[in-house]
Amino acid sequence: MSTVIVRKADYEYPKIRTIVFEMLGSAEAPAIDAGTRVLIKPNFLAPAAPGKAVTTHPTIVRAAAEFALARGASVQISDSPAMGSFTKLLKKGGYEEMLEDLDVTVKPFEASIPVDVGDPFGTIDVARDAMAADVVINLAKLKTHTQMMLTLGVKNLFGCIVGLKKPEWHMRAGVDRQMFGHLIVSIFEAVGPAYTILDGILAMEGQGPGKSGTPRELGLLMGGKSAHAVDHVACLQVGLDPDTLETQRNARRMGVYDGSVHINGDLNILDDFQFPELGLLTMGPERLGRFMRRFVIQQPAVDNQACKLCGECWKYCPAGAISYTDRGISFNTDTCIRCYCCLEVCPHAAIRAKKPLAGRVLAWLTANR
Repeated sequence: MSTVIVRKADYEYPKIRTIVFEMLGSAEAPAIDAGTRVLIKPNFLAPAAPGKAVTTHPTIVRAAAEFALARGASVQISDSPAMGSFTKLLKKGGYEEMLEDLDVTVKPFEASIPVDVGDPFGTIDVARDAMAADVVINLAKLKTHTQMMLTLGVKNLFGCIVGLKKPEWHMRAGVDRQMFGHLIVSIFEAVGPAYTILDGILAMEGQGPGKSGTPRELGLLMGGKSAHAVDHVACLQVGLDPDTLETQRNARRMGVYDGSVHINGDLNILDDFQFPELGLLTMGPERLGRFMRRFVIQQPAVDNQACKLCGECWKYCPAGAISYTDRGISFNTDTCIRCYCCLEVCPHAAIRAKKPLAGRVLAWLTANR
């Protein structure tokens, strides 16, 4: 049975440091001593101020680094952001200032090595630094995710797929949520982080995981050896049945998590947490598929007033489904795989998941018949 430590917290550094040291010093935490190569993997999705709840808070990153340094380890802090420069992310997110006096290496993942993650995916490219570390500390963020419902500890390791390899895998597996969930769990197990801490102090609800989401204060920090168990407890906290989360279901199917967890702390289970609506990726008979995809099922939509035509969405789109002119962008609903990478990377919160009028009418009629 895995233990998950749950503590009430805010971002005052002395309190954060005490809790992180408690977690990383617990009986289930990894042994870290002189010479240990520690990789800290935060959620560095995109450049964003801490108050946006897009990335792991810098106080948590510092506390984890201090813990490892105090035991004589060498420390590297890395991720592969979905968009924006790594330098801008460090500055805007408060990491540059928070880490400037620590003897740590802070850099993006760059090189990859082939790693066998098992059937059906076989060998895929994973960040070399993640695979070479003696200990990986996983610092995730509690956020909603328009494609996968929540992005928590297990999905945070998808960031070990470097650069444009991520949207390639979205294209190959993203049409099938179950298959994409299997891929995420497979990558997580291959990297094998030794401990996971989930930042739920300022979480995100609504249309996450990017800037279209809504920050929500939960005031909780969670930690455990098993990220599957941490994610299980996070689901309970926000009022979601863990079995509805694809990464949880796949972990059980694959035999890497049995659903047994001991909670050390208190939960205040929510009944009003706002989840994104997960639209169907395919719908209806094949002959009606195009009509359904264009006029009925949920799809990305742009707010032209907020859109700056910066190019992040069409450069990142794994399906090449976004076209643009100087008047705005448009989506090819026939080729769009509904991975919502565009929503995730948009720096201006200009893209949202939206059901067309016909789909909304059909949903209303179904609910009120």
